[in-house]
Amino acid sequence: MCTEIEAKLKVDSHKEIKRKLAELGAGFLEEQLQTDYYFDDVNTTLAKGDKCLRLRRQMVGKSERFFLTYKGAKEKSNFKKRREIEIEVGDADSARKLLSALGYKKVLVFEKKRRIWRLGECIVALDELPLLGDFVEIEGPDGERIADAQRNLGLANLPHIEESYAFLMDEKLRQLGKEERKVFFESPGSQL
Repeated sequence: MCTEIEAKLKVDSHKEIKRKLAELGAGFLEEQLQTDYYFDDVNTTLAKGDKCLRLRRQMVGKSERFFLTYKGAKEKSNFKKRREIEIEVGDADSARKLLSALGYKKVLVFEKKRRIWRLGECIVALDELPLLGDFVEIEGPDGERIADAQRNLGLANLPHIEESYAFLMDEKLRQLGKEERKVFFESPGSQL
């Protein structure tokens, strides 16, 4: 069983954080464009149970990969901590058809630009989402190392955001009165 432990922080800009990452000697890993497809049943059983089922299209340059991920309910912790099971899939369309056959339908789709660094034992992701803005996610082996990275990046005063991007995006769409559950930076990429 894999457990994801992270801090998610809302920031006004990534500029100062990039400078701080360079100053701390963090290693830049890659830039990704992710398109996340969230699935649930007709009763929204997963969302009501604080769980999610996601098919992700991840682009790095011209390289395309797909990942099917299940995330369990958040555990009691000072950090966002939850069970995560992820597998890479070679045929995204077949994965989508399998989910449909099991009674799951697409309920939300959105893009995210992610720039990833390694800082010590932590992964620092600078995320940009349409409608929501800029975030920092710090994922690590335990809360102590995540807190150290957060402090070293000058972000210790920021509150942790417990909600998932899917929840935040859904709430924003509701606030805006939008029926459409697809959010892209510009024109949609390949659709599943």
